Amino acid sequence: MSLPFQPEILWSDALLFVLLAAVSAFVLHVRRHEHLCVPWLRVAQSRIGMAAAVILAVYAAIGVLDSLHFRPALPAEAGQPLRYGNEVRSVLDVVAEPLRTRVEKTYSEPFALHLYAKENLTLADGRQVRDYPRLKHGGAHLADERERAGDIARRAIVGGLWGAGLAFGLWLLLGLSQVRRGRGVATATARMLHAQEWAAWRTALIALSLLLVLGGVLVQLAGHYHILGTDKVGQDVFYLSLKSIRTGLLIGTLTTLIMLPFALFLGVAAGYYGGRVDDLIQYVYTTLNSIPGVLLIAAAVLVAQVYIETHAELFDTAAARSDLRLVFLCAILGVTSWTGLARLLRGETLKLRELEYIQAARAFGVTHLRILSRHILPNVGHLVLITVVIDFSGLVLAEAVLSYVGVGVDPAMASWGNMINGARLELAREPMVWWQLAAAFLFMFVLVLSANLFADSVREAFDPRAEQR
Repeated sequence: MSLPFQPEILWSDALLFVLLAAVSAFVLHVRRHEHLCVPWLRVAQSRIGMAAAVILAVYAAIGVLDSLHFRPALPAEAGQPLRYGNEVRSVLDVVAEPLRTRVEKTYSEPFALHLYAKENLTLADGRQVRDYPRLKHGGAHLADERERAGDIARRAIVGGLWGAGLAFGLWLLLGLSQVRRGRGVATATARMLHAQEWAAWRTALIALSLLLVLGGVLVQLAGHYHILGTDKVGQDVFYLSLKSIRTGLLIGTLTTLIMLPFALFLGVAAGYYGGRVDDLIQYVYTTLNSIPGVLLIAAAVLVAQVYIETHAELFDTAAARSDLRLVFLCAILGVTSWTGLARLLRGETLKLRELEYIQAARAFGVTHLRILSRHILPNVGHLVLITVVIDFSGLVLAEAVLSYVGVGVDPAMASWGNMINGARLELAREPMVWWQLAAAFLFMFVLVLSANLFADSVREAFDPRAEQR
């Protein structure tokens, strides 16, 4: 049986699925060891950390939906084999189909009913006037433009009520689960609302409830208005902001996945073996740090771009070409960003190798490989985890900066950096086009702030000195 679509797995999709599998395996490993669960339980007791985790989970869910790609089938005549188009779409594109297809002519403000630029219009009586044309999709359901404010308020209230209903159902299901565990309704309700051990989970549920209410409002409004306006070619800015989430997450996570083996292996090896091994590794990362990072990244990205252009036959879709450049950018960022963690791990390993239990293991003839795997690596794991979580937000911001200067992801790929780059020249026009820059800033700010708050919670939970304080 022929499917109406053909699954398309890009390189970044495959790497993302590998990363999700590794995270799942790590979670299962942690659950089997009580001493590994204790720090994560402390993270779960942090109100700010749990609220930030909810926001990060929403971003991650959007990124995963945008990573499930397929190629839709083309209309086929009777008796002809089914063929698939060259356009690669994602599940997020299907969910946000109205946002993707409602394209205007050019710029329009958030919740506007008219374009942002005047044009020559022909009236019904044949007269030529210069005025702002009416949008084809934004507010097209309104018979009278004066109804806009009331319509927006009414739809926002309806969407908020839908979101509040979903949030209430979530709280109700959680309360019923407590009742089934042998607690009465009053006891379960009081425990959920007032118990100290539920404080962090209450905060997480409140954050999720607020996001559901906000999501209901956005769903109601986005189907009838361009809530964040449109860009130069008339695309919905809210849709572009959602599509940019995947790019930001991939830059932050895949770069970490590529950087981690270099930092872990070289940093621990330099600290444990010392001598010429330490000198050689220090020479490598000192030399790498001496090269201006932006110039190295620019040179590598340009080399990748030349390769793609000279071997166009290897890429059957535009999405494949853009994806290869994204993966190459993650690789070069990973190669150039491992030195800081490696230096940190080297210093920690220098301290650990002089401890008494390491000296005793050497005296009993334990192999170096077993000492590294059983004693060194578990004791530097908290540093790796803390550094990785903290570096995530810096990598997300790095993509925006690199795309702004023209050496980031492909210009055809949705990213916050490309949105900022596209908006920078329009800030000087009169009247100023501000909403594209504001949308990229808002989505990036929420992601980076949530990542930083979650990183603080992880650092406090895994840092022994913070626990002693």
